[in-house]
Amino acid sequence: MPSGPTRPAAHAARALSFNAAAAQYAANRPSYPPALFDTIEELTGRPLAGSRVVDVGAGTGIATARLHARGADVIAVEPGAGMAAEFRRTLPGVSIVRGDGNALPLGGHCADLLTYAQAWHWTDPALAVPEALRVLRPGGALALWWNTSALDVPWIAAAAERADRHFGLDISAEQQNIDARVADPAGRLGFTHRDVRWSRRVPLATHLANLGSHSVFLTDTEERRAAFLAEERGHLLTLFPDGIVEETYDARLLLATTPPTSGPSTTHRAPGPETA
Repeated sequence: MPSGPTRPAAHAARALSFNAAAAQYAANRPSYPPALFDTIEELTGRPLAGSRVVDVGAGTGIATARLHARGADVIAVEPGAGMAAEFRRTLPGVSIVRGDGNALPLGGHCADLLTYAQAWHWTDPALAVPEALRVLRPGGALALWWNTSALDVPWIAAAAERADRHFGLDISAEQQNIDARVADPAGRLGFTHRDVRWSRRVPLATHLANLGSHSVFLTDTEERRAAFLAEERGHLLTLFPDGIVEETYDARLLLATTPPTSGPSTTHRAPGPETA
């Protein structure tokens, strides 16, 4: 990302950009593999089924749907009106409240698991870490994860280089520099790191629409965005002449648990004052 005084403004613009493209996001973004949720259960030592989970930065509900399908009692938190509207359309039976990780609209010690799928980098860890510790029950866990491009796959690395050149950003580094030091600069949490490799086969149109749903594309001009995607389509048709693209990801998971206590914890079920 750019350095200097323009970075906060650019970061904020990118964070807000998804609301105008929520349907595109929901239809084309990749989901997450079952092995990721198996790993969360392994590291926390408890099943998702029956756990109270708060999915923060839930967006259109891609991760929320997977958590719900595993039997978790999920409440979603989402700051964006456009994303929340798409969430309500696709997951009408799951509760969602408006808010973000810097100031969660939830009572204390109400969650067994707090999850951020593709969302922690939009928070300020100096605020979000204390909020996570406030909301989690003793012995609860904070799980952060991202689908990162598998840059050891040659065609994916070449495509990433083309995008970096086009935008004048090191997008690849943004994805790869996801670690405990960046997620929690103050070192208040002891994260465990796991990577889960997975892939999906999608039509070329879906792949390009997935690319176009990322914030660097959404904040670019329509002309530049269209030109890049048209050129990228030509590159990929030489590699995938049947029009089916195999995307490969490393789902990068950071998970930290809070210390258990011997005494009972207080449960707060109220989702907060503003329902999305």
